[in-house]
Amino acid sequence: MRNNSKLDQSVLDLDHQEAEEAFVRLIQKNNLDNDIKFNPGLLDHFEETMNYSLISAYRDNEGCPRSHLFLQRILYHINRLKLFWFDDLNNYVNENSFCLFKIRSKIEIEWATWEESQVEVDYADELAVDQELMKRVQEDLNVLPSKEGLFLRNEISLAGYQRLLAITSLDGLVEASQLSRVLGGVGNEVQLTLLKILWEEYGSGKLVRKHSSHFIKMLKTLGMETRPEAYLDLVPWAVLTNINHSFLLSERKQNYLRYVGGLLYIEVSAPFAFQNYKDAGERLGLEEDSTSYWSVHIKEDIRHGQWMLQDVVLPLLKQYEDRAWQVLLGYDQQKYISERAVKGIVESIRKLEN
Repeated sequence: MRNNSKLDQSVLDLDHQEAEEAFVRLIQKNNLDNDIKFNPGLLDHFEETMNYSLISAYRDNEGCPRSHLFLQRILYHINRLKLFWFDDLNNYVNENSFCLFKIRSKIEIEWATWEESQVEVDYADELAVDQELMKRVQEDLNVLPSKEGLFLRNEISLAGYQRLLAITSLDGLVEASQLSRVLGGVGNEVQLTLLKILWEEYGSGKLVRKHSSHFIKMLKTLGMETRPEAYLDLVPWAVLTNINHSFLLSERKQNYLRYVGGLLYIEVSAPFAFQNYKDAGERLGLEEDSTSYWSVHIKEDIRHGQWMLQDVVLPLLKQYEDRAWQVLLGYDQQKYISERAVKGIVESIRKLEN
């Protein structure tokens, strides 16, 4: 068992890598729960590494980046089983594994508590949530460029632009998949508006117009791999957190209002953020196909943001007046997580270009 002293970084990296590789082999077993039942020791090394990482990531003031990355990669490996990848059906044999459920829950409890502590806002009972949201939306529609945004727009090289596409492809190639998880249930205007957004994200039923098809087009024009998850090993922990956060909210109905608040921020902020990416491609002299994904979002997400505010969020604030603050929490938390993810992308590109 480890003690609390600092470990040599190279040893720590190797330990995380070995634990993750062992975990991936475990989730590919034909009957993981049964194997663990008869041989509990199969998880010993992984659990030791996980427990150490939970402490070093979420209870240590410095927050070990390698532990963050390890835990978010483990969550991602589990969460992706909720989506269908049109691959070997045997890959999903453990999607309802009780063992995986316990691992996911243990990580999420620690992570979610830590994550909420990062957003320091007092959501008092007397707070006028609708007014606060309107104020935030107006601010984010007219936001000044951040230093990260300016770097991406004005400074990255072609290699940096390719790194941007590589990292964002993890989400871009399966875009809006988590939104599909909240569409079931009783029909109403809110549900239909969310469905309308999903319908446009999915190209109104035409594959060539699906947003992920535009992402594939961008990758192809730059001679990059178009296979989903091809660049998983390049993805910073902060970007993985953004993806896992969406799973955390969309998979639990108790988090529905927070999910909606987060989606509002995403739709409101995307046009401004993606304009920086589009401008970067144009500055580099790339053809239109190399920026088409950004262009589509810039046009459509302005409309989606309006739909989210008027036809989804405001009606829900009236229906769930006693819990309306959760929408605000979802918005604020998604903003923080998204901005942290962009910083992670910029850090990765700076390391590449330096």
